[in-house]
Amino acid sequence: MNRVPDSVPDHGSTEESAASGAAASENVSLSGPEILTFGCRLNTWESEVMRTHAQGLGEQAQGDVIIVNTCAVTGEAERQARQAIRRAHRRNPDARIVVTGCAAQIDPDRWAALPGVTRVLGNEEKLKAESWSPAAMAEPRAVSDIMAARETAAHLVTEFAGRTRAFVQVQQGCDHRCTFCIIPFGRGPSRSVPVGAVVEQVRALVQSGYREVVLTGVDMTSWGADLPGRPALGQLCRRVLRLVPELERLRLSSVDPVEIDEDVWQLLELEPRFMPYLHLSLQAGSDMILKRMKRRHLAQDAAAVVARARALRPDIGIGADVIAGFPTEDEALFEETRRFLVEQALPYLHVFPYSERPGTPAARMRAVPVPERRARAAILRDVGAQAAARYHAGLLGRPLRVLMETPTTGHSEQFAPVRLAEGEAGVGEIVTLMPVAVDGVGLVAERI
Repeated sequence: MNRVPDSVPDHGSTEESAASGAAASENVSLSGPEILTFGCRLNTWESEVMRTHAQGLGEQAQGDVIIVNTCAVTGEAERQARQAIRRAHRRNPDARIVVTGCAAQIDPDRWAALPGVTRVLGNEEKLKAESWSPAAMAEPRAVSDIMAARETAAHLVTEFAGRTRAFVQVQQGCDHRCTFCIIPFGRGPSRSVPVGAVVEQVRALVQSGYREVVLTGVDMTSWGADLPGRPALGQLCRRVLRLVPELERLRLSSVDPVEIDEDVWQLLELEPRFMPYLHLSLQAGSDMILKRMKRRHLAQDAAAVVARARALRPDIGIGADVIAGFPTEDEALFEETRRFLVEQALPYLHVFPYSERPGTPAARMRAVPVPERRARAAILRDVGAQAAARYHAGLLGRPLRVLMETPTTGHSEQFAPVRLAEGEAGVGEIVTLMPVAVDGVGLVAERI
């Protein structure tokens, strides 16, 4: 469960991950309706599916439609989506506003009542071409029971507005019930996209010029559990890399620490096209809090994953989602998480104050005051910033392969942010740069 420059994580997190789902990314470089996307990488991919389906409305009608793809992971994500809807209505009072995404799926009445909203679509319906026909657009609501969904359809997407890396959905939904998370009720049960459909999508993206593809889903490491033979995620990655040899870079979005399979570990160690980056759905470094979250790992499990990753790829970039101020977290339990993060020195932390989600078990637990949640989040972000500065310093003087996202900035294979000290490079190119300094964002580099 990525608002977003090309950032990796998404759900399984709360990625980059779903927990962040706050600011929208506006798609502006492709034809079609205006789309405001909140939340995770999966939403980014789904917005492009909707853009394709909306082509059937005709060019004039498309310009009259604003699509808001919401996120429900935090109250802040929902607040910003409501704010965006009100702004869009004030800016263009005649536009038809279509609201979809997890927040709309969970509480369609609330979103239908907002000014300017003419249609609310569920997460299943938004991906169906027939939902975007002129006749269907006259219907104010189409929201089915997401918990009855048993499979997820593949969709061919070959363009991502304003982005140099592409996303491919490989999995949808979640069967776990973390006590803080409402997303299973917005996404439904876990279901996998078959290997052949994933390979076809990746091949089409490479043919469209993308050099890097990110595999994404709600609970990525559950991929394959509902397919014949119950293949694991690493097998899917192997098949993609073997069957699309022209793909230069393959990356994963957020993964559950205890569900990384052996094929993923082997790819990290031996496959140069499999990017040396992991984003972990960590959430806390305190065993008591992890148990109350109903997570499937303890702190020592996550520490073992980090140690193994660094043993295989000493240069690996590691990110993690962390919730600060979870209910019942006192000063001692918070200190356990802070100390764990200091010891693990994870450079790419995504830290968010806990946000109550009505209907979840955590919302009924003893709450930490909101100001304290925010203060603790700030402390953990500072821990992450210090770890990032040290990590970036360790990359100085070694050549990095950087995918340029603007003429002067991009990300390395380790997902380190890199800025050219002078000059420019072509957007979408992969260039070899030598980092010579660390700034407040990442690395400053020169051409070799």
